Amino acid sequence: MPKTQSSIITIFLIAILFFSSLSSIGQENKTARVSLRAYLNQIEETFSVKFSFADNSINSILILSQEFNELEAAIHYIETETPLDLKKIDARYYTISKSMLSICAKVLDNFEQNTLHNASIKVLEQNIATITDDTGSFYLNNVPRKSTIEIRHIGFKPLFVKAEELQDGKTCKTLLMAQNIQQLEEVIIYKFLTTGLEKQDDASIVLNTDDFGILPGLIEPDVLQTVQALPGIKSIDETVSDINVRGGTNDQNLILWEGIKMYQSGHFFGLISAFNPYLTDKVTLIKNGSSAAFGDGVSSILDMRTKNTITNNLYGGAGINLLSGDMYGQIPLKENLAFQFSGRRSITDFLNTPTYNQFYDRAFQDTEIKGNEPEQENLARSEDFYFYDFTGKLLYDISEKHKARVSFIAINNLLAYTALNTDTAEKTNSKLMQTNFSIGGYLESTWNANFSTQINAYYTSYHLDSENFTTENKQQLLQNNEVLETAIQLTSNYHFSEQLAWKNGYEFKEVGIINFTNVTQPPFRSNIKGVLRTHALFSELTYTSKNEKLWVRAGIRANYIKNLATFEKLILEPRLNLNYRLTRDFKVELQGEFKNQTTNQVIDLKQNFLGIEKRRWVLANEEELPITRSKQVSLGFNYDKNKIYIGLEGFYKYVNGISTTTQGFQNEDQFNGEIGTYAARGVEFLINQKTKNLSNWLTYTYNKNDYTFDLLNPTTFPNNLDIRHTITFASTYTYEHLKLGLGLNYRTGRPYTKPKEDGNVINTTVFPNTINYEDSNNSRLPEYLRVDASAIYDFKISQNIKASVGASLLNILDHKNILNRYYRLNDQDEIETVESVSLGITPNFSFRLFF
Repeated sequence: MPKTQSSIITIFLIAILFFSSLSSIGQENKTARVSLRAYLNQIEETFSVKFSFADNSINSILILSQEFNELEAAIHYIETETPLDLKKIDARYYTISKSMLSICAKVLDNFEQNTLHNASIKVLEQNIATITDDTGSFYLNNVPRKSTIEIRHIGFKPLFVKAEELQDGKTCKTLLMAQNIQQLEEVIIYKFLTTGLEKQDDASIVLNTDDFGILPGLIEPDVLQTVQALPGIKSIDETVSDINVRGGTNDQNLILWEGIKMYQSGHFFGLISAFNPYLTDKVTLIKNGSSAAFGDGVSSILDMRTKNTITNNLYGGAGINLLSGDMYGQIPLKENLAFQFSGRRSITDFLNTPTYNQFYDRAFQDTEIKGNEPEQENLARSEDFYFYDFTGKLLYDISEKHKARVSFIAINNLLAYTALNTDTAEKTNSKLMQTNFSIGGYLESTWNANFSTQINAYYTSYHLDSENFTTENKQQLLQNNEVLETAIQLTSNYHFSEQLAWKNGYEFKEVGIINFTNVTQPPFRSNIKGVLRTHALFSELTYTSKNEKLWVRAGIRANYIKNLATFEKLILEPRLNLNYRLTRDFKVELQGEFKNQTTNQVIDLKQNFLGIEKRRWVLANEEELPITRSKQVSLGFNYDKNKIYIGLEGFYKYVNGISTTTQGFQNEDQFNGEIGTYAARGVEFLINQKTKNLSNWLTYTYNKNDYTFDLLNPTTFPNNLDIRHTITFASTYTYEHLKLGLGLNYRTGRPYTKPKEDGNVINTTVFPNTINYEDSNNSRLPEYLRVDASAIYDFKISQNIKASVGASLLNILDHKNILNRYYRLNDQDEIETVESVSLGITPNFSFRLFF
């Protein structure tokens, strides 16, 4: 190109840039920034109004000068461009003040499944800061509208958000933090079976009910039903109040609600959970390797926590299904004070539904007799049954660093049954009532970034009252079981660094139990009382390596236990929980623990009260019933890559100090009260394939569980809960607002004891006569098979009201599953076979509103 032509082009480009700059300067002059005070003076003259304000609130603010034909447009412009609120006093006068917001959010990792607790939250250029709680949530008041929020967490890139975007509304916004790609990613199961289920570093399973998806057969996130989808956890008799974890009995589970030990967990005598799932925010299940802060429960821990954040808005919901109706909500009383409530009541005492009829047949079946006794067509029966529960929680934020909470729960079940023989006029009245009332609270204090404390105290009261009266022989039977427990726990947490934390604490607990029995014919009266006190000290360290490959928690708990009548004992319990990431996708876990418990349930299998098992709590006394103690170890491997999760875990659990009276024996050993042990060993396997909309999983559990009783013959035989093989296959699918679930459950039969088949079946050398049995648990029931399905559809009624409808079908194939079988002698000394059968095909339907 010629030099002259090149020079011309260069001059031409410079000219264009020059005139463009002049144009920009001219445009800027037309919309030059002026002080807000001057702009307000201009508006006052234009529209004949007056503004009242504090000088320091506007002195430093500049604004682009804009002209408007209407006053409302000018005011809206000022509010949009400045952190100020303009409020109208009358037709002429307005006040101006700084615009402050209440903000909240929930912080998740960028997979949108895993909450980030203890993330630091800071309002830039303001002296306002906090941290996220265990659910990943935070809440701040009096935040300037135009301020910026900085969010930081180790291993993640800092996140900056405008305060306006987090303004507290009906629900808190979800924020996603991206992992720092310069650090190794943490291997966590982000979607475990269904949304809302997460596996943590300590191998515990956390259920977040707000994010809960769907499971086969469930149309509501029933806590005690949900955990049974996990390997190693089943209810051998289809109830939620009798959950068996790795071969343990239900009374060996520690069930906590808001830190309060619960002695009753079910409605409909075990078929329905007694805890409202819509205020329950977080449920943690621990099968092994528990924190030293937990006492009791040699089998597992189920820790339920309700929503714990104060918002400025009223929220709640209500719903009804074919068994009960409920409602719940949170009412803000002040900026730092709120009250939560929930209530549920059965509709079964005034409305018979197909679901109620199936549940009634299952829970109150008057035993299926396979013998020579004819049908009693002359027997007229009537029953009155209902249940209810209600909860309350007061939330008070004393300051940003000190929070107080007080909670209570009441649970009630009542069954009244009358049988009238129309030929003889003989009448039998039975009444059975279960009640539980608990109240507790805690004060949580964060003294600085490294040190926090918590004081927790509670009182719980449980009653089981039963009454049976027969007019023919004028016999009256009264039984009462009462548990009163008070406890206080002090806990401190200190973080030496981001890698090392130290927890210490002290717990005092006193439990008193009364068992009262009164029989008129023949005369018998018993009133057994006991009180036991426990002092416990615990300490544990938690360490995370800098490369985040190793996580370990090790601790010890020292228990000094004193029964005021019989004994005192010191028990040391070491605890260990470790996981190590071998590769980016492969992790190994090791857990071990020693535990004890001082309360157990004696199972009364007498055929009063429609064959319902009456379980009565008793105290250990080191004579008839020792302290139950356990040792457990487990080793697991987890692989999670490309939407495939595979888990394999082997375990061994040894429990001593058990009694035949607490294990549900139904042969000649059921009343002996012999003391023994059981050893459970097994393997749990899970494979889960998951995509955005679809989750398929298969679980298999092998469990060999044997009793050893030195004074019985044989001394070693299968446990009553020895289910060797359990298989679950399920699939859930979500498409927009529709959720579908379908699942199959299979397990081998439980063991039972048959009468001898030779001629010496009945022992006539004793009075009353008894049955001669084969070796204990030498036979097996048929296999168990059940297919369940469920569907939920969510939709909006209005901007602020959401709704959902759900339908489920249990045991679609109507398969007759025999849950239990035992034998007894009738009045003619003939052997009767007594069976309890599972639910038949059982529909349910629900409709819910959320606001």
